Amino acid sequence: MHRFLANNRDELIARCKLKVAQRPQRAATEAQLAHGVPMFLDQLTRTLAAEDDDRPELSIRISGPSGGDSLALSEIGVSATAHGKELLHLGYTVDQVVHDYGDLCQAITDLAFERDAPFAVGEFRTLNRCLDNAIADAVTEFSSQRDAQIFSRQAADEKQRLGFLVHELRNSLGTATLAVRALELGNMAIGGATGAILKRSLSTLGLLIGRAIAEVSNTGADHGQTFSVASFISDAGLAARLDANLSGSTLDIGAVDPLLAVRANRELLHAALANLLQNAFKFTQPNSVVRLNAYALGEQVLIDVEDHCGGLPPGGVARMFVPFKDNDDSRAGLGLGLSIARQSIQAERGTLTVRDVPGTGCVFTIALPRHTLAPSP
Repeated sequence: MHRFLANNRDELIARCKLKVAQRPQRAATEAQLAHGVPMFLDQLTRTLAAEDDDRPELSIRISGPSGGDSLALSEIGVSATAHGKELLHLGYTVDQVVHDYGDLCQAITDLAFERDAPFAVGEFRTLNRCLDNAIADAVTEFSSQRDAQIFSRQAADEKQRLGFLVHELRNSLGTATLAVRALELGNMAIGGATGAILKRSLSTLGLLIGRAIAEVSNTGADHGQTFSVASFISDAGLAARLDANLSGSTLDIGAVDPLLAVRANRELLHAALANLLQNAFKFTQPNSVVRLNAYALGEQVLIDVEDHCGGLPPGGVARMFVPFKDNDDSRAGLGLGLSIARQSIQAERGTLTVRDVPGTGCVFTIALPRHTLAPSP
C-alpha cells in the first residue's frame, strides 16, 4: 500500500482538493486547499513503509498508537495540532476539519478500486489508525483555539458594553451636578428650567441602570414613543447651555417645525445628542458658535450639530467613531462618546454621520425616520 500511495501521490492530492472544492457550502480558498493533505499523506506512506519493514516502533513514532498518546504526540499528532490551528485562522468549521481528513481516505479507496489494487486488512487498519489520531489531534487543537478566540471576543464585547454604560452614567451625572451647582449659585427654584435639566438627568440615570438590569435579566427593550422634535431640541438645548457656559462658547438653536416628530426611545436619543453637543463644546474654538438645527428632508428628520473645531486631519472621519482610542489634538479617535451615540441612533433605525468642513469645523448629522404630529384643534 505504501508503494501505491507514493506512486499516486499527486493524483490523490488532486482528488482531495477536488472533493473539498465541490463540497456544498464549502467555498474553499486556494490557501485552504493547499494545506494538510500532502503532509498527512507523506506521514501515512512512511508509517505503512515502516510496518512493511517490520519496524513497529518507527510506525508508532510517526503516527501514534491506536487511540492516541496523551503523553507525547506522534509526528502526525504534532502536524495535525498545528494544522488544526491553521484551519481555524483559514475560516474552517469543526465539521470541515473532520471531512477534509476523510476526503483522503475516500480518495485512496476510490483510486485503489479503479486501479484494481487490493490492500491487506492490516493496511486498512493502519490507515484508519492514522486518520483517527490525526482527526482527534486536529479537532482538539481547533476546538481549543476556537474556544480561546470566542472567550477573547466575549471579553472584549463585555469591556465595551461596560465602558459604554460607565460613560453614559458619567455624562448624566455630570449634567445633574452642573444643574445642582447652577441652582445653588443662582438660588433658583427647583421647578424652573434648570430644575427640569436636573430631573431629566436623574431620569436618564435611572433609565441607564434599568437598561443594564434588563440586559442581565434578558427582559425586552423599550420600543420608544412618538414625540415632538421641537420639544426634544428645546430640552437638549437647556442642558447644552450649561456646557456652553463652561466652554466660553455660544449655542445657537434654529427654529423647528412644531409638527415634526420622530419615534424613538427619547431618553437614549437625548443621551446620544448630548454626547454630540458635549463633543462639540469640547473641541470648538474659544468664543465660537455651536449650532443645533433640526429639519425635515424627504422622509427623514435630520438633526445637525455644527462646531468650529477647525476641521479634521486626513483620515479623521474614518477614525471618528472608533471606541477606546486615545484622544489627541487632531480630534481623531475621541473615545466612547461618539461610538455610543452612533450605536444608540442605529438602534432607533437611524444613522449618525459626520461631514468635515476643512478650515472651519465638523457637522454631525442624526437622520431618523420622519413622523408628523396631528395639529392642535
